[in-house]
Amino acid sequence: MTFHEVRFPANLSFGSVGGPERLTEIVTLANGFEERNSPWADSRRRYDAGLGMRSLADIDALIAFFEARRGRLFGFRWKDWSDYRSSGSLEEPGFEDQVLGSGDGVRTAFQLRKTYRSGDVTYTRTIRKPVLGTVRAGLQGDVQTEGVDFDVDPVTGIITFAAAPPPDATVTAGFEFDVPVRFDTDSIQTSAASFKAGDIPNVPVVEVRI
Repeated sequence: MTFHEVRFPANLSFGSVGGPERLTEIVTLANGFEERNSPWADSRRRYDAGLGMRSLADIDALIAFFEARRGRLFGFRWKDWSDYRSSGSLEEPGFEDQVLGSGDGVRTAFQLRKTYRSGDVTYTRTIRKPVLGTVRAGLQGDVQTEGVDFDVDPVTGIITFAAAPPPDATVTAGFEFDVPVRFDTDSIQTSAASFKAGDIPNVPVVEVRI
């Protein structure tokens, strides 16, 4: 009820700036050592949509989209041009990009996810807003056919196989995806004269948990 399955115009988000943020609590002890902790298990993305505005027509589209979302009230989809594919920004998604799990002969539903690696350390991000028509699935190295072997729910990011994968069979997938976000302001201040003079409006956007 509080999320609209509509994407912010991709041509407007193309010039935006943003990315992941984390919350780290740091306490410096009397001996100079630190204790660090984070109450967040997952990162959260933030963006500034104002930097993508290039014309007064873009401002018109922004205001119309903002009004339809009722400001901060309703969430929406956002294309993060720096991170929107399972394969990386420069490659087309392939069905073996990401490992979703292993079969057990009973389970049919698997959540899409993307794993980030740096050396031996990994972070797995749950993907809940895949782009319809881009999901490729694989089973033990064999490509599967959407609509025949599996179906995907673009609202939840869950793929469901027609038959449960056999025990220990590796389930993989490749896809494009959006970020669930909302505006982080209830007001947008624009001026045609100021925009022509190079003054770009500030339009903060923040990821939401769903």
